[in-house]
Amino acid sequence: MNFFENLSDDAILSELGHRLAQYRLNRNLTQEALAKEAGISERTLHRIEHGHPSHITNTIRILRALDMLGNLEALIPEPAISPIQQVKMLGKKRQRASSPSEKSKQKSPWSWRDDE
Repeated sequence: MNFFENLSDDAILSELGHRLAQYRLNRNLTQEALAKEAGISERTLHRIEHGHPSHITNTIRILRALDMLGNLEALIPEPAISPIQQVKMLGKKRQRASSPSEKSKQKSPWSWRDDE
């Protein structure tokens, strides 16, 4: 089980901010120095480290400045394609999801809903 699975969004942001702050401190960087290197404001870095929401680009800039950008691969790894899907695609890249099957669709008759 993943540590983050049972946490609220706010708790996850708080934990991520705390971890980023610890990495910054481990590298003996002030908030001012890291913010400057990342190209963000010191206030933005302060807010992220304290668990406030921010644009993902700010987090990417912080990770790049901390030489941790490679860790994003673990966050969202390249999706694996099933062997059956590979045979169906025959070298084509999947670009859209398929429609729901007829069995999963509702069986109620279609109407204009004029009676509502």
